[in-house]
Amino acid sequence: MTAVPAPLWAAPLSAAEIAAGVRARELRAADVVARALGRIERADPQLCAFVEVWGEEALRRAGEVDGRLDRRGADPSLPLAGVPVAVKGRHGLRAAGPLLAAGAVAVGATSVPGPGTPWQTWGLGARGRTVNPWRADRTPGGSSAGAAAAVAAGLVPLATGSDGAGSVRIPAAWCGVTGLKTTGGRLPSGDRTGLAVPGVLARTAADAELWWRVVSDEPAPAHAALPVRAVWSADLGFAGPDPEPVALARAAVERLEAAGVIRLVRPRMPLRLTDPGPAWLALRMPGAGPAGADLAGAERVRAENDRRLAALFADAELLLTPTAPTAPHGHEGPGDRYSTSLTWAFNLSGHPALSLPAGFGGDGCPAGLQLVAPHGRETLLLAVAREAETRVKG
Repeated sequence: MTAVPAPLWAAPLSAAEIAAGVRARELRAADVVARALGRIERADPQLCAFVEVWGEEALRRAGEVDGRLDRRGADPSLPLAGVPVAVKGRHGLRAAGPLLAAGAVAVGATSVPGPGTPWQTWGLGARGRTVNPWRADRTPGGSSAGAAAAVAAGLVPLATGSDGAGSVRIPAAWCGVTGLKTTGGRLPSGDRTGLAVPGVLARTAADAELWWRVVSDEPAPAHAALPVRAVWSADLGFAGPDPEPVALARAAVERLEAAGVIRLVRPRMPLRLTDPGPAWLALRMPGAGPAGADLAGAERVRAENDRRLAALFADAELLLTPTAPTAPHGHEGPGDRYSTSLTWAFNLSGHPALSLPAGFGGDGCPAGLQLVAPHGRETLLLAVAREAETRVKG
């Protein structure tokens, strides 16, 4: 078992700290970005988190941010001033316009699954397969593989992702960072099926919230009224998660409850969703699912699950589950287990969801707690995640 060497784990500044320091001219964007590029140069031969690194362009862009602030002073229109960010895949810059306009500096494109495999829980960087920063013999998850690895290892404080079945939340869980999937249709997406939506991976909930304010143009939210009413489900009524990720997520729920962040309630009807897998496959890849998984059948599953989720959210503000049903698997692949079994229901339904770190398994790898909220309630997810970081220990 090999992990990334300890010196790479020295905690860098958060995105919020960088931006505040650069705007106040206590930090230079060029220095911040140069240090991030140095961390990438040292770590990426082992992590393989990047497919491209844009060093020269990033330093030029950082210099422009510095020049603008030197001329104008602290500029509130640059909430991400000088923040190094990584974008998902070689085409990630297409969706990064709001971040760049806010003063962020794109330092490179992160790895995504390579060709020739039917499973999407790994990444292929410029130097080879992307490894989990906690155990090099395990995958970081996917498809936002390099994004999660880069954030977890402290190379950048923020990385963009996209989530079509769990592609932000699963790598966030397996790498021990925060990962947010937005409400379906709320932000622009190139996915014609509507299943894949933008998201972010961050070291802190506060940084994820900063990303959300920039891309959504929403004001900073007021503090959430606590405790928030929540329902726990280990399996959504159909999945078969392993005992350890369930136990870790449940322990995280109990810590949240003890800290006064949530209050567990019992819904009027136990939540039992229909397995969304065949419906998801029918919508995403017509003809690829099992017999009978046609589009009409997929829409029936979607409608019935939407009805059951609406009934649950009439009684509570949050649904809590494990993020992934298993620990991170090795690079040989996941076998016949779908790591998406607890996440892709909410791509089908469009609900926003967030993975929060939930501790470590016996193999030394992180696990996640998934928070699901009603449509359009990203700020609630982020407020609960922020309270979890500040109030909860252990």
